[in-house]
Amino acid sequence: ITFGEILSVDSEKYEVEADGARVQLTSTEFKILHFLMSRQGRVFSREQILDHLLGNEKIVIDRTIDVHIKDLREKLGIAGKFIKNIRGIGYKFGE
Repeated sequence: ITFGEILSVDSEKYEVEADGARVQLTSTEFKILHFLMSRQGRVFSREQILDHLLGNEKIVIDRTIDVHIKDLREKLGIAGKFIKNIRGIGYKFGE
Protein backbone atom coordinates (compact mmCIF):
# COMPACT_ATOMS: atom_id res chain seq x y z
CA ILE A 1 0.00 0.00 0.00
CA THR A 2 1.39 3.40 -0.87
CA PHE A 3 0.44 6.95 -0.10
CA GLY A 4 2.01 9.17 -2.71
CA GLU A 5 5.76 8.93 -2.52
CA ILE A 6 5.87 9.66 1.19
CA LEU A 7 4.73 6.36 2.70
CA SER A 8 4.62 2.71 1.70
CA VAL A 9 3.65 -0.45 3.57
CA ASP A 10 4.61 -3.92 2.37
CA SER A 11 2.38 -6.41 4.22
CA GLU A 12 4.25 -9.44 2.89
CA LYS A 13 7.65 -8.26 4.12
CA TYR A 14 6.31 -6.33 7.14
CA GLU A 15 8.27 -3.28 5.99
CA VAL A 16 7.39 0.39 6.16
CA GLU A 17 9.15 3.20 4.38
CA ALA A 18 8.43 6.82 5.24
CA ASP A 19 9.97 9.74 3.37
CA GLY A 20 12.57 7.44 1.82
CA ALA A 21 13.72 5.78 5.04
CA ARG A 22 12.84 2.39 6.49
CA VAL A 23 10.87 2.64 9.73
CA GLN A 24 10.94 0.00 12.46
CA LEU A 25 7.48 -0.56 13.93
CA THR A 26 6.14 -2.95 16.52
CA SER A 27 3.74 -5.58 15.17
CA THR A 28 0.80 -3.70 16.72
CA GLU A 29 1.87 -0.38 15.18
CA PHE A 30 2.29 -2.09 11.82
CA LYS A 31 -1.18 -3.64 12.03
CA ILE A 32 -2.79 -0.33 12.94
CA LEU A 33 -1.03 1.50 10.10
CA HIS A 34 -1.89 -1.22 7.58
CA PHE A 35 -5.52 -1.27 8.74
CA LEU A 36 -5.94 2.50 8.43
CA MET A 37 -4.03 2.83 5.14
CA SER A 38 -5.93 0.00 3.48
CA ARG A 39 -9.16 1.88 4.23
CA GLN A 40 -8.02 5.43 3.51
CA GLY A 41 -10.55 8.12 4.30
CA ARG A 42 -12.75 5.93 6.50
CA VAL A 43 -13.05 6.81 10.17
CA PHE A 44 -12.68 4.05 12.76
CA SER A 45 -13.43 4.21 16.45
CA ARG A 46 -10.84 3.02 18.94
CA GLU A 47 -13.13 0.06 19.62
CA GLN A 48 -13.19 -0.89 15.92
CA ILE A 49 -9.40 -0.73 15.73
CA LEU A 50 -9.10 -2.90 18.85
CA ASP A 51 -11.60 -5.39 17.39
CA HIS A 52 -9.48 -5.63 14.25
CA LEU A 53 -6.31 -6.18 16.28
CA LEU A 54 -7.56 -8.49 19.00
CA GLY A 55 -11.05 -9.74 18.14
CA ASN A 56 -12.95 -10.83 21.22
CA GLU A 57 -9.81 -11.38 23.27
CA LYS A 58 -9.40 -7.76 24.36
CA ILE A 59 -8.33 -7.13 27.89
CA VAL A 60 -7.04 -3.61 27.24
CA ILE A 61 -8.76 -0.26 27.32
CA ASP A 62 -9.45 1.68 24.16
CA ARG A 63 -7.02 4.46 25.20
CA THR A 64 -4.24 1.97 24.47
CA ILE A 65 -4.87 2.77 20.81
CA ASP A 66 -4.06 6.44 21.52
CA VAL A 67 -0.63 5.47 22.83
CA HIS A 68 0.09 3.28 19.79
CA ILE A 69 -1.04 6.07 17.44
CA LYS A 70 1.18 8.61 19.25
CA ASP A 71 4.21 6.32 18.94
CA LEU A 72 3.37 5.52 15.32
CA ARG A 73 3.14 9.20 14.38
CA GLU A 74 6.52 9.88 15.98
CA LYS A 75 8.19 7.02 14.14
CA LEU A 76 6.69 8.03 10.78
CA GLY A 77 7.97 11.61 11.04
CA ILE A 78 6.30 13.92 8.53
CA ALA A 79 4.18 11.04 7.21
CA GLY A 80 2.62 10.73 10.68
CA LYS A 81 0.49 13.81 10.03
CA PHE A 82 -1.73 11.75 7.74
CA ILE A 83 -3.06 9.76 10.70
CA LYS A 84 -5.89 12.05 11.70
CA ASN A 85 -7.70 12.17 15.00
CA ILE A 86 -11.44 12.66 14.56
CA ARG A 87 -12.37 14.18 17.89
CA GLY A 88 -14.83 12.11 19.88
CA ILE A 89 -14.86 9.31 17.29
CA GLY A 90 -11.47 7.82 16.49
CA TYR A 91 -8.90 7.85 13.69
CA LYS A 92 -8.53 7.82 9.93
CA PHE A 93 -5.70 7.88 7.41
CA GLY A 94 -5.62 10.44 4.63
CA GLU A 95 -5.21 14.08 3.76
